[in-house]
Amino acid sequence: MMQRIAEGSPRFKARLAGALYLLSFLTAALTELFARGRLNFAGGLSAVLGMVVVTLLVYDIFRPVNRSLALLAAFFGLVGLTFEALRLQPRGVNVAIVFAGLYCLLIGYLIFRATFLPRAVGVLMTLAGVAWLTWLSNPLVEHLSPYNLAAGALAELSVFLWLLVMGLNAQRWHELASARRVSPP
Repeated sequence: MMQRIAEGSPRFKARLAGALYLLSFLTAALTELFARGRLNFAGGLSAVLGMVVVTLLVYDIFRPVNRSLALLAAFFGLVGLTFEALRLQPRGVNVAIVFAGLYCLLIGYLIFRATFLPRAVGVLMTLAGVAWLTWLSNPLVEHLSPYNLAAGALAELSVFLWLLVMGLNAQRWHELASARRVSPP
């Protein structure tokens, strides 16, 4: 099955990423609200594992735009998910959200540069990144909360809902991927 996904169309990968993101988002939200103890840990871990798959799919989707930046975004995303899985918050800073902010900024830029998604979607993802980066400062988070949380969640959720419902322009993705394979790095 993994081979079929790897060879699948970019539109399918985009929709799969959107669906898994939505499932992971809902799992994380419901787990935080209603689960305690081991169930909370299990729900959180399953949400993180879903987001790992989303991160790898998003890397594969945006690799033709800029392979290095897509790889850097995936690195930031995976590091943040590791902090989230381990529930590490050194010095009271939610490092997982900060890495998610860096991830969203880079993906927002890649979306903006891509020809296969609307630029407005990239702007939304960049907005999510800025909202998540407010977690670098606890006083700033306390001042902006819950508005930064709402802005980040709604912007990021909007991007992945777009991917789920609309997908991407597969013809333009293939054109870009072909152009990147032909031209030297």
